[in-house]
Amino acid sequence: MRPVLDAALPVFALILTGAACGRSGMFDRQATDSLNRFAIYLALPALMFVAMSRITPDQAGQGGFALAFGGGIVVTFALGFILSRWRGGDVATASIEGLDASYSNVGFMGIPLCLLVFGPDSLPMAVISTLFTACVLFLSAVAMIEFDLQRTASFGRTLRKVLLSLLRNPLLLAPLAGLGIGLAGLPLPVPVERFASLLGGAASPVALICIGLFLAQERVTGRDAVPVSMLVGLKLIVQPGVTALLAVAVFQLPPFQAHVAVLLSALPIGSGPFTIAKLYGLKARVTSGAILASHVMSVATVSALVAWLG
Repeated sequence: MRPVLDAALPVFALILTGAACGRSGMFDRQATDSLNRFAIYLALPALMFVAMSRITPDQAGQGGFALAFGGGIVVTFALGFILSRWRGGDVATASIEGLDASYSNVGFMGIPLCLLVFGPDSLPMAVISTLFTACVLFLSAVAMIEFDLQRTASFGRTLRKVLLSLLRNPLLLAPLAGLGIGLAGLPLPVPVERFASLLGGAASPVALICIGLFLAQERVTGRDAVPVSMLVGLKLIVQPGVTALLAVAVFQLPPFQAHVAVLLSALPIGSGPFTIAKLYGLKARVTSGAILASHVMSVATVSALVAWLG
């Protein structure tokens, strides 16, 4: 349990700090919105740019691990999306809930936890999981949300509006630029890397502070209990179960790779979905509640998984 607590306690502390600032009136709702916009338009793109610039062709070539981990994401996202639609949500709302259900906290919690449990040999796989979670999953959800919100009577006009919106979005441009640099084997100039690393380092802390502020300013209500419970169950139980099935039975990964894939898929919900939910005004209360609840529950579930994996 100690490695999980070491990874989870800083998350709780940042959320609690934000909640304390919100309850004391230090930051109002406008400040929360401004901090969230800073995270999503500056810090998060910088973080994604640096992470993707460090992807090497060897890391990108671990196909079996990528398919097992990515397959777990796809199945869990689809289940969250379908269940949200079944409850009456539109495509944009269902996309947020699908993102909540499948977005592991791989960057802030997963990489240090993997290093503690599995050692440095797990780092390339943790980087691949970051690529799938922070880029492929995140950007797919943003595209689906934009397509629903920009929808017009003409499919061609809708598609054009969505593409223009995405091409102006730093959440798309930054990781693509970083990935191109990484796969080309080009080193970042030292000042550029330090600038982007300093800016990107603020992404997760600021997002977690925003979650605490939001929880203090907009209380999670009883009617949110059902979707929050559903999302936490999908994230902590269904996603690692699907990933384990794919890793062991379908792709027959070596035990070490399979264990890393399952552990990373079993992590609680990261802060990324909240920034999108808050930006678009979609299910922010449910998302913030699910993030907090999943981290609390993961202390037990991930600790049990770590003990079982040995």
